[in-house]
Amino acid sequence: MFIKSLQVSEIKTISDTGSGEWWDKEWTTGFYKKPVGGAIHLGYEGFAKDDQADRRHHGGSDKAICVYSDDHSEFWRDQLGDFEHGAFGENFTLANACEESVHVGDIYKIGEEVLVQVSQPRQPCWKLARRWKIKDLTKQVESSGKTGFYFRVLNPGCVEAGQELQLIERGKYSLAHCNEIRYRDKKNREALLKLAYYPALSASWKDSFLNSLAKL
Repeated sequence: MFIKSLQVSEIKTISDTGSGEWWDKEWTTGFYKKPVGGAIHLGYEGFAKDDQADRRHHGGSDKAICVYSDDHSEFWRDQLGDFEHGAFGENFTLANACEESVHVGDIYKIGEEVLVQVSQPRQPCWKLARRWKIKDLTKQVESSGKTGFYFRVLNPGCVEAGQELQLIERGKYSLAHCNEIRYRDKKNREALLKLAYYPALSASWKDSFLNSLAKL
């Protein structure tokens, strides 16, 4: 696994008004991330010069780095056309990082000092659909299982494109398994219990599993 591309963005306001379509309103976002050349500092809550417009749902310690696998690029290129690095608003575009092989709780070392841990699958939001102007794109991503994921930062430092991620510790549950339980197998009490109390999983995802349990 290695970093094919690293992207950050400042917050900006996008306007497509006048089209008469459902996306026809002004919005403010940090979704449009651009590649960084050279090393950039990574802190506990994300990269220098990387901003989120909605801090309630994006960013924070459990979502410090948004990650997407370049292995999925051909699939989405067939669906969407032009699909460059950062097209899904990710900070890291990684090679060899599919949801079946990456686990919540995995700890990776980058360079000499940086340590990151997989905290949860990505839960696509409306901004993904808004960016691509495809109303059901969020559901398409969920259904495909090609969601991407987030890292929390255990030890900060500088990182850059081209660096390898060395697996230091393997987590217990794959991202694919977490997605399966959240989106399709919502009545699997045993799996819900295990994930709801899995320490490495983000608080928001543990709460979602607890809520599913309460409905059974």
